[in-house]
Amino acid sequence: MGSSSGENRDGGGRAMQTTQQLPAQIKRIWALSAVGSLCMGVIITVGLGVANWLWNWPFWLVWVALGLTIVEFIVELALVPYRYRFSEYVITDNAVEIQSGFIFRNRIAIPIARIQNVTLKAGPLMQWQHLEQVVIATAATTHDIEGVQTAVATRLRELIMARAM
Repeated sequence: MGSSSGENRDGGGRAMQTTQQLPAQIKRIWALSAVGSLCMGVIITVGLGVANWLWNWPFWLVWVALGLTIVEFIVELALVPYRYRFSEYVITDNAVEIQSGFIFRNRIAIPIARIQNVTLKAGPLMQWQHLEQVVIATAATTHDIEGVQTAVATRLRELIMARAM
């Protein structure tokens, strides 16, 4: 998506033409999400161990679950810098463009005219890092900018909704 030569004016309904990177705090949220996945995997592994003990389920299930849990955690944690590097967004006069990924590139252009609603969401971890998720709804689906600082999220919502009117 690369930076365009336009200006970055994000207040009062004016254009934000420069590609924006997500704030660095989002990496901490993604890493904590990987830890949450690890915890769920350990719980499932323990559950399989209990099932083995109570009902003589095959013990290899416990090893497979433990192996998958560890591999999934390592991969998810290792992908945090990659995910951060290639997550960008830009608001133009005609569309909201969201990009993620390099190898598996996902570029979405949401026409401003199709936008029906913009919602800000923040769970406990996002609130702790002073971030919000910007959810952009059209008639067919929703798209989101995963995490931006609270003040930026409010400006984005106002800018997008002003353009959509």
